[in-house]
Amino acid sequence: MKNVFIAAITLLLFSCTMKNTAKTYTAEEIAAESKRVNEYLDRKFDESVLRNPEWAANMGFKVNYGEWSDRSEENSDRELAIAKSNLDSLEKNFNLNCLDAQTQLSVSMLREDLQRWEEGRKWRNHGYEITQMGGVHNDVPSFLINIHQIDSAIDAEHYLSRLQKIEKVIDQTIVNLKKSEELGVYPPYFTFHYVTDDIKSFIDGCSKTDASNILLSDFSSKVDALAIDKSHKGMLKQQAAEILSSSVKNAYQKLLDYWVQLEVKAKAKGDNGAWSLPDGEKYYASQLKFHTTTNMTPDEVYALGEKEVARIQNEMHQIMKQVNFKSDSLQDFFAFVRTDKQFKYSNNATGKKQLLSDANNYIDEMRKELPTFFATLPKADLVVKEVEAFRAKSAGGAFYEDPALDGSRPGRYYVNLYNMDDEPKYQMEALTYHEAIPGHHMQIAIAQELQNIPKFRRHEFFTAYIEGWALYAEKLGKEAGKYQDPYSDFGRLSMEIFRAARLVVDVGIHHKKWTREQAIDYFMKNTANASGDIEHEIERYFLWPGQATGYKIGMIKIQELRERAKQQLGEKFDIKKFHDVVLTNGAVSLSTLEELIDKMIEENK
Repeated sequence: MKNVFIAAITLLLFSCTMKNTAKTYTAEEIAAESKRVNEYLDRKFDESVLRNPEWAANMGFKVNYGEWSDRSEENSDRELAIAKSNLDSLEKNFNLNCLDAQTQLSVSMLREDLQRWEEGRKWRNHGYEITQMGGVHNDVPSFLINIHQIDSAIDAEHYLSRLQKIEKVIDQTIVNLKKSEELGVYPPYFTFHYVTDDIKSFIDGCSKTDASNILLSDFSSKVDALAIDKSHKGMLKQQAAEILSSSVKNAYQKLLDYWVQLEVKAKAKGDNGAWSLPDGEKYYASQLKFHTTTNMTPDEVYALGEKEVARIQNEMHQIMKQVNFKSDSLQDFFAFVRTDKQFKYSNNATGKKQLLSDANNYIDEMRKELPTFFATLPKADLVVKEVEAFRAKSAGGAFYEDPALDGSRPGRYYVNLYNMDDEPKYQMEALTYHEAIPGHHMQIAIAQELQNIPKFRRHEFFTAYIEGWALYAEKLGKEAGKYQDPYSDFGRLSMEIFRAARLVVDVGIHHKKWTREQAIDYFMKNTANASGDIEHEIERYFLWPGQATGYKIGMIKIQELRERAKQQLGEKFDIKKFHDVVLTNGAVSLSTLEELIDKMIEENK
């Protein structure tokens, strides 16, 4: 059946037949209609960006620069209605039977996006609006500090406008929290102290003029860099101080008051997985499908995780022999790498500087190897940054943020240096390949820079594809001759087994009703990560059902497709062509990726 599909798609490059007619079209007609469709798709994408100021700013566009995006359910419904209308108009006003293969794929993906959106709408009040992983309390200051650039006095005025409108953002968030509360959906109890501490810290700083007032410090430093007179700078900074100490502080206090009373109700419920929510089993199944883009059942995911954990532990035993470890026990080896000082950065300025330097060195050395594996390279720059102090305590260990489309902001690989014990030396190489190159930065920057697909596809998000690629990139580092230190190679395996264990634990928490302690115990027995890191990770899985399963399932699919291509193409297999197909179509579902690779195989036979 796949070959029939591939042949049909290939034929579209030369001609296409209208449904129920014998009429065929020339290549010129196909190109013209495809151009019309892509122009329509880009126009509708631009209109959606105009309606979403924060999204626009993330991409580097100063559109409605003094506004926040609308977080209300009513706006979400409006956006869904617009998306349906756009698709309906596309189907009525264009000849979708006469398009080139790439435009056919774009239309198919548009339909798939709408289906995913409608499915997600059923569960929008099941998701946790605020946790230590994210939420308006930290997202607002993070956005203003990292995204809102001030290149002129007008930009500064827009910053002040956003400060004045934070109260509306908080109000909309509280409304959404209350709708979840009405359903009986409360975040797990453990998340409350993190969020409460962050909100209190922010409130305490709002009336101060020192570094604890993070937004005043940010605004002042940006304004000081402007080429305007001193008195104007002083006036702007005074306005910011007044807004922060009044309306912003009051808005955050309102959020804290509600959050504290919500905590009492959450305490009674405790720490439970998705199974405890209304229609929890259906909700979890929906989240698994969303994040894996497969129809795998929870039990199938669980069994795959157990299988992968066993396989990777066998490889770990080989590393133990290589370094002449005295014991045959993995538990002993895990204890060794968790505690031995040779694997730790010092918990001071020197250690932090060394970690950031190591990350940059790994990136620099990997850049030299990229031409061997890739025909397409990203143009966007990349920087390594420490997670800011205001969110370090509750943020993850490392993450990536996209570059701006106009080149005004590079891609950013953040490393959390709050607890240096959670960032061991032996994992730093694999972590850098995952978050930077050839991982997230490579994939996301290339997608954003593509010119042969409509804009919406340059910003698609499929967990299994995006995280699967980044995990695949860790293994690719070994093919490039990296991980020369066997402990660093063990770090690669420890990162991979961490993702394999997620398959077991995520299902354990949300389907098999595991407790937080059971989940932590499984990780302590089967992975080498530090206990603090494990606790943060387990909490993340409670807060984000299904998401953690996308990494390993995506990696396995990419590896499986690569092996298929190698077997069928033999000497004709070209790793650069394979990676080009994977990366130059933007993020896609795993089934779509399989179709693209099968098409490449047929064309190269």
